[in-house]
Amino acid sequence: MVGQMEVSKKPHRNVLWIYANHALVYPWLVGAVIAAVIIAQVASLAIPLYLRQFFNIVASSVQSHESALQLVGLLTIIASLWVLDWLAERIRYFSTIYLEAHVMARLMQTAFDYLLGHSYNFFVSQFSGSLTHRVGKFSRAFETLFDSIFSQFMPTSLFIVGAVSILFMRNQVLGLALALWVLCFLAFQIYVSRLRSPARKARAAAETQVTANLSDTISNQATVMLFSGGKFEGARFAETVSKWQKATIRSWGADAWIWAGIGLFIIAIQAVLLYGGIYFWERGLFTVGDFVLVQLYLFATFERLASLNRDLRRVSDAYTDANEMVEILDTLHEVHDVPGAKPVVVTSGVVTFKNVDFHFHEENGIFNNFNLAIKAHEKVALVGPSGAGKSTLTKLILRLFDVKRGTIEIDGQNIANVTQESLRNAISFVPQEPILFHRTLMENIRYGKRDATDEEVIEAAKKAYCHEFISSLQHGYGTFVGERGVKLSGGERQRVAIARAILKDSPILMLDEATSSLDSGSELLIQSALANLMKGKTVLVIAHRLSTIMKMDRIIALADGAVAEEGTHQELLKKDGLYSELWRHQAAGFIQEDDDVVA
Repeated sequence: MVGQMEVSKKPHRNVLWIYANHALVYPWLVGAVIAAVIIAQVASLAIPLYLRQFFNIVASSVQSHESALQLVGLLTIIASLWVLDWLAERIRYFSTIYLEAHVMARLMQTAFDYLLGHSYNFFVSQFSGSLTHRVGKFSRAFETLFDSIFSQFMPTSLFIVGAVSILFMRNQVLGLALALWVLCFLAFQIYVSRLRSPARKARAAAETQVTANLSDTISNQATVMLFSGGKFEGARFAETVSKWQKATIRSWGADAWIWAGIGLFIIAIQAVLLYGGIYFWERGLFTVGDFVLVQLYLFATFERLASLNRDLRRVSDAYTDANEMVEILDTLHEVHDVPGAKPVVVTSGVVTFKNVDFHFHEENGIFNNFNLAIKAHEKVALVGPSGAGKSTLTKLILRLFDVKRGTIEIDGQNIANVTQESLRNAISFVPQEPILFHRTLMENIRYGKRDATDEEVIEAAKKAYCHEFISSLQHGYGTFVGERGVKLSGGERQRVAIARAILKDSPILMLDEATSSLDSGSELLIQSALANLMKGKTVLVIAHRLSTIMKMDRIIALADGAVAEEGTHQELLKKDGLYSELWRHQAAGFIQEDDDVVA
């Protein structure tokens, strides 16, 4: 529908824009870093000037007390500049530590918050390991970029401009030669950086693919083992690593050729400036101190420009890494709250589908002009073959997807116009395959009501008939359940999920085959618990085991995204339609199982 599809357009943001906005939250720290860099470079530029005077006195004066006093005076100034340089570097360093730690924490939080705002469809299309990797690289890239800018690029730029200016004032020819050399060097750096950029991007993409492959295989380790897929997965991973290897060799090979070019640039400028120094010295226009000045500026320039090349490579990598997360931050949320969205108010729990169209793909429609009304406190079951749209209906009510046309209403309120948080707080949902956090059982159950007391959690666990097995564990409710709850059996995970829903106690309850993982004895216990949980609530149950829904107020049989028939269990059996056919198939299965047991 139009209201749901309207989105506020965000301007495209690049990495530096995002980083600058996060860093400028701390203007005094940024200012301290900049001031410290400027002071340090002024001191670094001044030191060779005083050393020039120092060596001119040593070279041209005879040993005397007066000359010694001059040298001591110059040494005092030089030592003071050394201390000033040291002090400025310490201010820059400690300010950078504090700033980077705070900004990186904010960046991680920004990435985490925006990532969680993406739709269900976004996450089922991504590797969790790859997303985790992107968040980590996004914050670490800031450290690399900030260090490079304020520890390398800015100091190097200030120093080179200062060195060229001072040398130009001392000797215009040599100053101009150094300036031209720097411009040629920077042009070379920019040119080769652009040439190697595709290789860097290819290597970053290959590295991400290695991480995604590794994460996907490890998370499905049980499947690999059960299907003897070790060799197959090993070969598949080897192919991915081979692509990374080739991309890495191309990237690092480009860097090696760049370093070869840099070496030639350094040899050329040293030879030119020293030859020029000899030329002017022969004519009495150059002193020993000038040679010292030129060499000090040259060595400092070479060192900084060599580091600049390394930092350009690091910056290129960091920018590419960060851009992977920025692409996600620049992707508009597929499902979002409309401007002015208000919390949903559930008074009775009436759920209504009005002329709803929905499809995952244009050529694959699921619901077309679908209509359905669920009364207040009505217990409704959805049945039908796979692909009929049963689970999709629950996802649409939870607004994991937006409908293409029509409306879904709760007590007359269009769910597209209410906040997602309030909508999902009003609904308790127990999926067929519940996934638990790698946290304690107490924390997993309390997730249904995060301010619940321990006593309320335990009471919910008792109603879900999981208190007994939890109490038998060595650490009881303090037991960690493992990633995705793998330390528990399927039935135990299901009961924990039901306990969570009992604790949440929302006015609308949806169950997606909530007893499918339970044994017969546990199912009988849970059925009575669910009966108590359903009192006073609007209930929507997806069921494949039809024996579990015989007492529902209404059973709706879906086929091809439409209501094929509806009624009570007895009424539908008399119609000899879809429901009775499903019932006969299951009844025949029960009889066959009994025959097999007897045999």
